[in-house]
Amino acid sequence: MEYDTLKAHPITPRIGAIIEGVDLAQPLSTEQLADLNRAIADHQVIFFRDQKLDPALLKRVGQHFGPLARHALKGLPDHPEVRKLHADETSKHVAGEEWHTDMSCAERPPMGSILYLHTLPSLGGDTIFASMYAAYDALSDRMKAYLEGLTATHDGRLAFGRFDPKGDYPIAVHPVIRSHPVTGKKVIYVNPGFTSQINELSKLESDAILHYLFQHCANEYFQMRFRWEPHSVAFWDNRCTQHLAIWDYYPETRSGYRVQIEDGEAKA
Repeated sequence: MEYDTLKAHPITPRIGAIIEGVDLAQPLSTEQLADLNRAIADHQVIFFRDQKLDPALLKRVGQHFGPLARHALKGLPDHPEVRKLHADETSKHVAGEEWHTDMSCAERPPMGSILYLHTLPSLGGDTIFASMYAAYDALSDRMKAYLEGLTATHDGRLAFGRFDPKGDYPIAVHPVIRSHPVTGKKVIYVNPGFTSQINELSKLESDAILHYLFQHCANEYFQMRFRWEPHSVAFWDNRCTQHLAIWDYYPETRSGYRVQIEDGEAKA
C-alpha cells in the first residue's frame, strides 16, 4: 500500500506494519495525519522506531487523532491523560498480562491507544496483537448467525480490581459482533480481560460460548508479535484488535507512557 509521506512495511499478511519517515516529536502535517489514519485503517496496529518522546509530546501525538480519554486508573499528576506503565522487581502484576481490548468496560471505549516505551529489559517484554477482523472472518456462517444480535457485559473490575480492589470501575454493554465505524468490517468484540457474560444466554451457555470465543480469538494465525526496542511506539486501533503484554522479563524493568484516544465515530 502506497502513502504520500511515509512508508509502511507490513509485518504479517493480516495485521501490523512498521512506519518509516515520520518523526513523532515534531508536529504532524495535514498530509502526514491523513496517511497515518489510512495506515492504521489498513494495518490495525502501526509501529515507529527511534522516537524520543516525553509525556507532553506523547499527548500532542495523540491529540492529532482526537481528544484524549482518561483511563480508569490514575494518570500522571501533571498530565492526567497520560498513564505511566512501569514494571520492575517490585511488581506483583503488570498492565495487559491477559488478552484484552483497552477499556471495553467504558460506555464509549477508546478508538485507539498509543504506547511509548523508553526502557526495556535485556530480553523479552514483547506485545502480541491479534486481528479481530481475521477472527470474525474465520467463524463458520452458522456461528456468525448465532452471535449476531447478542450483547455482552464488560466489567472494569475484572481487569483493574487486582490493582485497586476498592476502586469504582465502569461497566458497559456492547454487541458481541460489531462493525468497525471506518472500514465497515465486522469484528468479534469480547475479550478475557473485561467480558463477564453474554446477556441473552444462561450462565452455563454464556461461559461455554465465551470460552470458545476467547480461545478462537487467540489463534496464532490472527496474530503478530512486536519486539520492542528503547524509544519505540505502538499505535493500535482498539476497535478491531486485542493485545497481550508478555511478562517474561521479571525482575527487569520495562517502562513508558500511554495515551488513549476517544472514539468520535460511533459507540461500540
